[in-house]
Amino acid sequence: MTSSRPARRFDWKNLALRAASAAVLIPAVVAAVFLPWLAERQPLVLFPVAATLSQALFPVLIAVAIALLSVEWAAMTAPRASTRVAVALTAAVIVPLMLAYRHDYLLANIAAVVGIVAAGAVAWTGKASPQDVAFGASYMVWPCLALMWMRGQPNPISWTLLLFAVTWSADICAYGVGNLLKGPKLWPRFSPNKTWSGFIGGMIGAVAAGVAVGYFSTARLSFAAAGTIGLVGGLATMAGDLWESMLKRRYGVKDSGDIIPGHGGLLDRVDGLMFAILAIAAARWLHQAGWVH
Repeated sequence: MTSSRPARRFDWKNLALRAASAAVLIPAVVAAVFLPWLAERQPLVLFPVAATLSQALFPVLIAVAIALLSVEWAAMTAPRASTRVAVALTAAVIVPLMLAYRHDYLLANIAAVVGIVAAGAVAWTGKASPQDVAFGASYMVWPCLALMWMRGQPNPISWTLLLFAVTWSADICAYGVGNLLKGPKLWPRFSPNKTWSGFIGGMIGAVAAGVAVGYFSTARLSFAAAGTIGLVGGLATMAGDLWESMLKRRYGVKDSGDIIPGHGGLLDRVDGLMFAILAIAAARWLHQAGWVH
């Protein structure tokens, strides 16, 4: 009688690496969210130069992330022309981002379309796939524009925190519950480590975060609306995570990079966030239009 394979133990080493990475990344994000708000309302708290610089901290953080994501995407999809493709991708996203920072959203969207086409053309000159590179530009630019739009609307702090809280809670709860309970695989063809228990745990975490931030913060959403937004944001986070797993399987890579210990590349960390931004931005627009309370 053959013995059954022993159950896989909880990966405490990887959890420690993830926790260490989060200890660096989360404060940076929180500072980028709160410092511009603090400088605007309490300018005497910060030195004049620091107050001025803090206003640009959020778009600068996004721009740095775009540059890193562009390098990772170029390495995956165009390894023979990675440098020129990374530069083209960075320009294709940062130019619309700067226009959105100036609240010129119409011109920003026009520049986004032009940048996507231009990035594909650059890929073609480097004998890379124009479709893959153009998709990479689209994958990055629309969430970035949606995030900048949210930052320009009334009460941006609560909604930005709602976005990150829902995304982080979905990720953390999915990882923790999935590793503890294990069970049937969610989609073994593309992501062999994800389980249904992790998916359900992630959804519960996302809904809880949505209620905690959306209902109890100055967003002043109803209990039902906050929970629904948490659910939709959690589903978007899981969809983004699975989508990136499919992409990595297609391009034959385990991780998009190795810049973040315990996670791999930056794309491995923000894959769910890219989808969640669009979902939460849509909810923000519906709320502003009076259709969600």
